[in-house]
Amino acid sequence: MSAYVAMLRGINVGGQKKILMETLREWYEQLGFTRVRTYVQSGNVVFESSEQASSDLVKRIETHIEHACGYSVPIFIRQAEDVQRILAGNPFINDRNENPSKLYVTFLYQSPPKIIYSNLVPPGNSADEFSPGEMEIYLYCPNGYGTTKLSNNYFERKLGMPCTTRNWNTVNELIRMLSE
Repeated sequence: MSAYVAMLRGINVGGQKKILMETLREWYEQLGFTRVRTYVQSGNVVFESSEQASSDLVKRIETHIEHACGYSVPIFIRQAEDVQRILAGNPFINDRNENPSKLYVTFLYQSPPKIIYSNLVPPGNSADEFSPGEMEIYLYCPNGYGTTKLSNNYFERKLGMPCTTRNWNTVNELIRMLSE
C-alpha cells in the first residue's frame, strides 16, 4: 500500500461546487481506498491504495466525482515522497528564510515543458515572486494570496492546464498526515 494525497480544484470555494468532506471520504472508500482522511473543507484527501499509477487514480476519482456531482473536478495526486521533495525544495525557505505564512505551492496537473517557464513573468508591479519546481510552483506573496496576481487562473492561462494552490501550512499538515 502506498500513501497519497489528493487535492481537489475549486470545491467549497465561494459557495460553488459544494462537497461535504464526509461524503468525499465515503466516495474514496467506495473506490476501495483505505485509511481515508480529509483536511479542511477545500478538498484535501489523504488515503492509501495498492494502485501505483497516479494517472489511473486521478481518472478513477475524477470519473466518480463527475458521475456523483454532475460536474468535473480536477484532481491532483501526489505521493508522500513528492510532498517531502516539495517541502525540502522550497527556495523561499531554504535560500531566503521567508515567513512561512506568506508561502504557497501551486500544484500543476501535469509536468509542463521547461521552456514554458521562460514565458512566465509576474504581472505588473508586484512584490510577489514564484519559482518553478517539477510539478509545482513555489510562491512568495508578501501581501498574502488574496491580493496576488499569481493566482490559479494566472497559471492556468499561461500553462494551459488546471492548477490548485495550497498554503505552506496546509502542505506541512498533509505531509504529517501522510506519515501517520
